[in-house]
Amino acid sequence: MKSKMIQLFFVVTIVFLLSACSGEVNGVPEPRASSENNIEAGRRLTASYGCGSCHSIPGVPGADGMAASPLYRFYQRSYIAGRLPNTTENLIKWIRDPQQIDPGNAMPDLGVSEEEARNIAAYLYHQPTIIDLIRR
Repeated sequence: MKSKMIQLFFVVTIVFLLSACSGEVNGVPEPRASSENNIEAGRRLTASYGCGSCHSIPGVPGADGMAASPLYRFYQRSYIAGRLPNTTENLIKWIRDPQQIDPGNAMPDLGVSEEEARNIAAYLYHQPTIIDLIRR
């Protein structure tokens, strides 16, 4: 009986330890895979749409706006605009039509297409590596 209790204890402990490694458990979203082409297109699009006039955005020259929240380490956030769970689909919806989600907020509708929003999301979710940091 005692050995079964010890085995059960170890199994439960291992399950808890493994679940603690999950991003969903500790509130940090899991990394999202994207191609380098999508990430680079997203970086260019954030510059061309003028996102940096309101936001500070790492890796985008001149993107040092102070009117809206900075987008550093966006991939670690739990919520988008304090309202939506931080998922790719929610971010795409927010980028494409922020006024539908939160009427009257300061983020304008810019006419971003679905593909462009997907690329911008890829850039914001990109977790820089050492090589990315060296390139800057």
